[in-house]
Amino acid sequence: MERVNLILRHPLYRDCLSQIAGWERTRIFCGHDMTHFLDVARLAYLFNLEEGLGVPKEWVYAAALLHDIGRHIQYQTGTPHQETSIPIADKIMEETGFDQRERREILAAIRNHRNPETSQEKNLSGLIYRADKLSRSCFACPAEKECDWSREKKNLELRY
Repeated sequence: MERVNLILRHPLYRDCLSQIAGWERTRIFCGHDMTHFLDVARLAYLFNLEEGLGVPKEWVYAAALLHDIGRHIQYQTGTPHQETSIPIADKIMEETGFDQRERREILAAIRNHRNPETSQEKNLSGLIYRADKLSRSCFACPAEKECDWSREKKNLELRY
C-alpha cells in the first residue's frame, strides 16, 4: 500500500480535498471526503475478496481514493466529476508510481463509477460502482427526506 499512502500525501490530492471540503462546508447531503473514500475502498475490497476477483488491493484503494477527486471542478463548472477526476487522478497516479496499464484500469473505474451498466461487472469498475452506491448510510441520514435520490437507490437497510 506504499503507493496508496503516496496518493494520500500528494500535494495535488491534498489541495483537491481541501477545495471539495470548502465547497461542501454547508452541504446537508452526503459528502465527498476521506470517510466516503475509505468506505468505498473497504467495501470494494470486501466485495473483491467475497467474489474472488483478485483485483490488487492497491488498485482498489487508489480507485476509491481518487474516484471523486474532481468534484470541486463539478461545483465550479457543472462538468460531471467522473470526467473532471480523470486528468487529476492520472497525474497523481503517474507521480506515485502506477504504470500505464494500472492507470488505465483505475481510470476506467473512476470514469464508470456512476454508470449503471457497470454495476454487475466482475472487475475493478464493477467493484467501485457497487461500493460507491452502498457506501451511503441513507438509513441514518438526517437529510434523507430532502435527498433527491430515488427511494430504490437509497440504502434504507444495512447490507454491509
